[in-house]
Amino acid sequence: MPTLIPPVNALDHVLGAPDATIELVEYGDFQCPFCREAFFVVKELQERFARQLRFVFRNFPLSEAHEYAMDAALAAEAAAKQNRFWEMHDAIYNRQPELNEALLLTLAKEVGLDLQRFTEDMEAPKLLSRVEADFESGVRSGVNGTPTFYVNGKRYNGDYRELSSVLVK
Repeated sequence: MPTLIPPVNALDHVLGAPDATIELVEYGDFQCPFCREAFFVVKELQERFARQLRFVFRNFPLSEAHEYAMDAALAAEAAAKQNRFWEMHDAIYNRQPELNEALLLTLAKEVGLDLQRFTEDMEAPKLLSRVEADFESGVRSGVNGTPTFYVNGKRYNGDYRELSSVLVK
């Protein structure tokens, strides 16, 4: 069974208690319709498992299949530079059917970002490197599609709609 490479670290986007007993990592694509479905599943898991669950998101944009996947990943990373990664993450998934470049600017405004800084950060090579590093870690971890989940460092090969059954064990 593939393992997570590298393990969760300070560079990751983490939501939840540092001492949580369950660590759930998703490699996701912001334009993937299955990732959008999984987004709502993860939200339910976060409610259900609260302090037991720590959720980590890593970018895995499938740019050849999804025209705006890379732009959306860069937008989330640009939002992270203003400490608003999770707000942008949620906003993109909530409005995914409308996804395009103009929507990303609208969402940046709605989540309260400095738009000039956001636009500049979207073009920064450092952010592209960040997204590419997530993608490469996914490849090293055996990711070949989205969403792909890891539970406590081990790849979960089941249906993401059944994740809760694995978390209660």
